[in-house]
Amino acid sequence: MKALVNICIIGLFALMVMSSRGIAQTVSTAEARLKELNITLPSVPPPVANYVDSVRVGNLLFLAGNTAGPGWKYKGKVGKDLTVQEGYDTARQVGLIMLAKVRAALGSLDRVKRIVKVLGMVNSAEGFGDQPRVVNGFSDLMVEVFGEAIGKHARSAVGMAGLPSNNAVEVEMIVEIE
Repeated sequence: MKALVNICIIGLFALMVMSSRGIAQTVSTAEARLKELNITLPSVPPPVANYVDSVRVGNLLFLAGNTAGPGWKYKGKVGKDLTVQEGYDTARQVGLIMLAKVRAALGSLDRVKRIVKVLGMVNSAEGFGDQPRVVNGFSDLMVEVFGEAIGKHARSAVGMAGLPSNNAVEVEMIVEIE
C-alpha cells in the first residue's frame, strides 16, 4: 500500500512539473504577441504642447492623454459625425500610439506588469451614451497584446462636449512596471 501511495505522489509531482512547463511554453510576452498579431506600432509623435508623454513615479508610469493623431481619418463627434465602430477603430489607433509611447519610455513592452487604469474620453454628440463600446477599441487591444491578467484594467469611459482638434477619442493610462 505504501508503494502505491509513493507511486501516486511521484505521478502527481511529474504531472505538475509537465503542466507548468506547458504553461510556461504557451505564455508569450507582449513583444512576441505583437509579432504574432502582425501589429506594427507607429512612430512616436512629439508632444503638441508644453508637457511630456509620460512620467514615472516609483513603479508606475503615467501617460498623458493621447489622440489618434492629426492624420487619422476619423474626426468629429461619435453619434453624429462618426459611428460607434469608427469610434472603436479610433480608440484602437490611440492604443497603438500609447503602446509605442510605453515602449519608448521603457525600452520594451515586456516591462509592463499591469495596465492599471484607463480614462477614455469620447467626443460625443448630445444624447450619445455608448462611450464604453467606443473605448472598448482601446481596452480590447490591451488585452490582445498583454493578455487578460496584465491587460485587463480599471476604466472610466466618459463623454465630452469636445476634444482637441476635433478628435473623436482621447485616452490617458496608468501602467505598473517592473
